Amino acid sequence: MPEGPGKTALIIGASRGLGFGLVQQYLRRGWRVVGTERKESPSAKLKDAAMNSDLLEIEVVDINDTTEVLALRERLEGRTVDLLIVNAGIASGSGDRVTDATTDEFVQIMVTNALSPMRIVNSFASLLSKQGTIAVMSSSLASISNNTTGGWEVYRGSKAALNSFMRSFAARHQVKSHTLLLIAPGWARTDMGGPRADIDVETSVRGVADVIEKFAGQGGLHFVHYTGSEVSW
Repeated sequence: MPEGPGKTALIIGASRGLGFGLVQQYLRRGWRVVGTERKESPSAKLKDAAMNSDLLEIEVVDINDTTEVLALRERLEGRTVDLLIVNAGIASGSGDRVTDATTDEFVQIMVTNALSPMRIVNSFASLLSKQGTIAVMSSSLASISNNTTGGWEVYRGSKAALNSFMRSFAARHQVKSHTLLLIAPGWARTDMGGPRADIDVETSVRGVADVIEKFAGQGGLHFVHYTGSEVSW
């Protein structure tokens, strides 16, 4: 096993798609990883990865369940993490219109994509090392100034709300030593992205990890693309 940098990443939502890809990416880079999954959908891939690496721990949490979030925070009390990645995202489809969404659909997407990630950030930020990084999975679709086509309206709105909430978090805490990243991971071939997406998971997560490394230690809040460029708010 290669020697790692002695750093720890906590990846929330690690059982599949980009989350599991990030687990694999950080294990290859020698990091210790704590990856979470929901108890009702355990991942055989995540379990297999843990069996083959003593650098990976699996924890259980549903980010929409505040009791489970609190329990995980208590289990990790006293631990220090260098990187917190919050990977959450659900969508109803590319053609969705906010006026067509049922109230339940709208609430589910907004809670999962915006409210729950911020609860995670607020609860787990105190575990960060002095120059640690919080990376929250956003989307290029969250850019208000770049929205010239419409589509994905509820998803787009939920990620724009997430960006706004992160900006408020940064302002409220006057973050200097910690780096806060909103990352657009590209249109990747995941269950949500679909088979016709532009890039594979490996390309996306490698870029995400490189961007996190690039901005580590800079402090402040940044909205960035997985290729390294900054995204217009």
